[in-house]
Amino acid sequence: MDINLLIARRLRELRDAQGLSLDALATRSGVSRSNISLIERGESSPTAAVLDKLASALGVSLATLFEDKSEDSEPSPVARVAEQPVWTDPGSGYTRRSLSPSAPSPLQLVDVVFPAGQRVAYDSVPHNTDIHQQVWMIEGAMDISAGDQQWRLQAGDTLAMRLDRHIVYHNPTDKPARYLVALATQAATRRNP
Repeated sequence: MDINLLIARRLRELRDAQGLSLDALATRSGVSRSNISLIERGESSPTAAVLDKLASALGVSLATLFEDKSEDSEPSPVARVAEQPVWTDPGSGYTRRSLSPSAPSPLQLVDVVFPAGQRVAYDSVPHNTDIHQQVWMIEGAMDISAGDQQWRLQAGDTLAMRLDRHIVYHNPTDKPARYLVALATQAATRRNP
């Protein structure tokens, strides 16, 4: 399936499931109504930053927008490499492969190849869910910042963090970096002030 059509279908499904109009999602996400409409029709290739704003406004992880939840078949516990959705960010050129099977799970795995010298910033708004992420560097190096904290990851290093702050991924080297992202989602728990 064409990746932009997969994103289009998932975005529409998630918006409809929450009973949100285009205007309501635009207000929540800060993404224009016309841009959301183009994305839902598969006529736009949104950047990672735009997709993150939409996912945040819907209370889901970015990886959720790449899930193939076709009603035509039973969700499979196996994700064959030839069927794993691959998407390239038109802004930075980073490529993400969704590794997780379509069977329901609170865990999602993503394989990322991040080009040399590129940077992607996510200005996430609060989620309705707690999303925890671990990044395991396979090759190369990345600078990752979350809020006021910053880390340099080398091959073999792992970083764990919640997706509740401004996050920046930057490959400061002259070689591509590759890393695995593991995301775990759980319902948010209310904290007493």
